[in-house]
Amino acid sequence: MGNLKEIRTRISSVESTEKVTSAMKLVSAAKFRRSQQAIINLRPYSSKLSEIMSDISDAANSVEDMPLFAKREPNNVVIIVLTSNKGLCGGFNSSIVKETNKLVKEQYAKQHEAGNVQLVCIGKKGKEQLEKTFPVMLSNEHILDQPDFSDVAAVAEDLMTKFAKKEVDRVVVVYNQFVNAATQKVTVEQFLPIVPQSSTERNNLKNDYIFEPSKEELFRSLTPRILKLQFYKILIDSIASEHGARMTSMSKATDNANEMLKELRIKYNNARQSAITNELIEIVSGAEALNN
Repeated sequence: MGNLKEIRTRISSVESTEKVTSAMKLVSAAKFRRSQQAIINLRPYSSKLSEIMSDISDAANSVEDMPLFAKREPNNVVIIVLTSNKGLCGGFNSSIVKETNKLVKEQYAKQHEAGNVQLVCIGKKGKEQLEKTFPVMLSNEHILDQPDFSDVAAVAEDLMTKFAKKEVDRVVVVYNQFVNAATQKVTVEQFLPIVPQSSTERNNLKNDYIFEPSKEELFRSLTPRILKLQFYKILIDSIASEHGARMTSMSKATDNANEMLKELRIKYNNARQSAITNELIEIVSGAEALNN
């Protein structure tokens, strides 16, 4: 009977877990649909603005006061790390932490040894794991709950100001780019300084625009706005990837729980049948002993 009780306890525990993972799967699916639609709607707009900037980026060669294009030796590096506030989303967070450590080790080892690598952590999980190794310049956990463009733009504005003042020489973003519900691509992008496209790429994308005001003035005005939008797109990309990863992870966990329940119920029925058979044997044996 002790074995039966133990199996019943395990069945009850797995059933509770299955209910939790199933509920989390439904919640993540609802959030995923909203965030997926958001990134799908945003990408064409972001892509078109980037195309426009590429078309007029030759103005950067003639504009002297464009600090966001200034190439300097990367003595002071800031890495923006986008993770999640919650777990239970598979390898979503661990892959970003691993890529950040790899990036520092392979490209910015000297700066790290000199204490000149700082992090901007968007998401609690990344901060918890990386603050033990790297100094955190800024962390923001609430921006993921209700991503507002003005909040995201404020973070980008702060980084652009620090870069323009030469307090920072390079800004890199590490995040999960959304592909589909089951696939997230770990991506490393240079945010600052802006890397202008080659002349060949610009010629391939060249459009015939009439500029009013001048190309240079438009370029000065548009560049910060486009950077803010690109940063917002990266954040939405990461959020869509998170919900997709969690939905997939909870779906697999629910399937595993159901499989375990089937095995436990078979095991319970076998043990119960064995216990009944043993009891019958004892009753028959006792009856025969009384007859003799």
